This record gives sequence, C-alpha cells and structure tokens, in this order.
Amino acid sequence: MAKKCISIVIVDDNDMMRSILRSMLRGDVYEVIGEARNGVLAVEMAGRLKPDIVCLDVIMPEKNGLDALCEIKVARPETEVVMITSNADPETVQESIQNGASGFIIKPFNAARILDTLEKVALRIRQQPT
Repeated sequence: MAKKCISIVIVDDNDMMRSILRSMLRGDVYEVIGEARNGVLAVEMAGRLKPDIVCLDVIMPEKNGLDALCEIKVARPETEVVMITSNADPETVQESIQNGASGFIIKPFNAARILDTLEKVALRIRQQPT
C-alpha cells in the first residue's frame, strides 16, 4: 500500500525561508500545495486548500502565527500545525502547544530536523481513520 502524500502549506514572511522549506519537501512524501507570507493569508489558505499540515512561522506581519494557529485550529481541527520560529522562548512554545500546535521547528533549521518533525506528524495523520 502506497503512503498517502501529505499536503502542506508553508507560511513564512521570508521568501528565502519558504523557498528552503519547499526544496526540502520535494519528493513523493510531501506536496506543497500553497504558500503564504502572513497569518491572514495562512488562515484563508488553510480553509480553502484543506492541507494536512501547515508549517507556520510565529513572527509575521498582519497576523502573527499564534493568532493564525488559533483560527486555523478552530476552522480545521484536523489540520496539523507545525510552528517555525527563531524565537524559542518557553512562553511561545507553551502557548503554541496549548493552542494545538503539533510540533515546533527552531530556525536556523536543518533538513534532518524538519523531516524528522514532519514525519512524526505525518505518521499521526496516516493513523487517523479515513
């Protein structure tokens, strides 16, 4: 049985970070179905595209990642959200987890750490009844 391709939306206000993440996720396991540069677009895209996972930066213009996380989880509780940040202070991590984040990736990140975190989340998605 083939593994289900996991759909991902990447949200980061930095074009280079989105590009790096997109290149790390190339292959048969993940499909990047959308990209956004702020929390407002992240919430809209999550509702419209219905991704399995949203990779969500914490600090962004217009609407930060924590606010977007809350809105995404209310609208689509089945969507897994992995927070991405250079600010790993305990309060941010705790608030993210309390609001439904499935994982946390600290910048600067490396491919192994990203893929390991996403594989753990993807495993949970694949174990859900369809």
